[in-house]
Amino acid sequence: MVLDKLRLDGKVAIITGGGTGLGKGMALAMAEAGADIVVAGRRLEPIQAVADQVRALGRRALAVPTDVIVSSQVDALVARAIKELGHVDVLVNNAGGGGAGRGKAIWEITDAEWSLGMDTNVTGTFYCSRAVARHMVDRKSGAIINIASGSGMRGQPNSFTYNAAKAGVIMLTKSLAITLADHNIRVHCIVPGYFLHHDPVTAEDWQLVRDRGRFIPVGRTGYASEMGPLAVFLASEASSYMTGDVVCIDGGGLVNGIAPIQLVPTVPL
Repeated sequence: MVLDKLRLDGKVAIITGGGTGLGKGMALAMAEAGADIVVAGRRLEPIQAVADQVRALGRRALAVPTDVIVSSQVDALVARAIKELGHVDVLVNNAGGGGAGRGKAIWEITDAEWSLGMDTNVTGTFYCSRAVARHMVDRKSGAIINIASGSGMRGQPNSFTYNAAKAGVIMLTKSLAITLADHNIRVHCIVPGYFLHHDPVTAEDWQLVRDRGRFIPVGRTGYASEMGPLAVFLASEASSYMTGDVVCIDGGGLVNGIAPIQLVPTVPL
């Protein structure tokens, strides 16, 4: 009975940024749980490869090239999903990025860098949620899962755009959740910590796991495959009494507040 609530049989899920890394891990996990998958991303080759893996699991799949900062492409993505697969039950807003202007002094950040960072993270999440919301409201059912970051929960030096954008994703989640709750639509936010985007297979991978793991209570970074079960839980009826929640999956990285875990000050406190 409990495990049955985690099944996604008959569901259709759209995963943006689904061709690599955490998006790929969530797409395959949802397919294993029974969902048909629409994989969206800017590059056709990786999303097509994930779609092929989904089909190998016995599920239907579409690979739809989409840039989430272009609203017409987002609208076309949702329309195609509905036309070819019948409906959309789950949206995972995974597409995002943190490169624009990161590490620069505030006076060095250009208008274009600020706009790109905000658009890639917040605007894309808004466009996708807007495109699917009417459909979910009409069906009185749905789950939206937004992917933020611990950077949206604390400040970092010279990381203005990314931190502000991910904080925006968290607050967008809460506003969507309270707005759509009456329509039986749940909205969640996952806050990942440090993750490898693939299983470690090289000495360099293991070195990264160890180096970053020094500042994480569990002693290592996460693996992309560990995002999948959480996404399945939040998409399924097992989380039916949850909405508007921010769920951290970071090995305990945020439990120590502003400083990394085990960081020893050079000046006695």
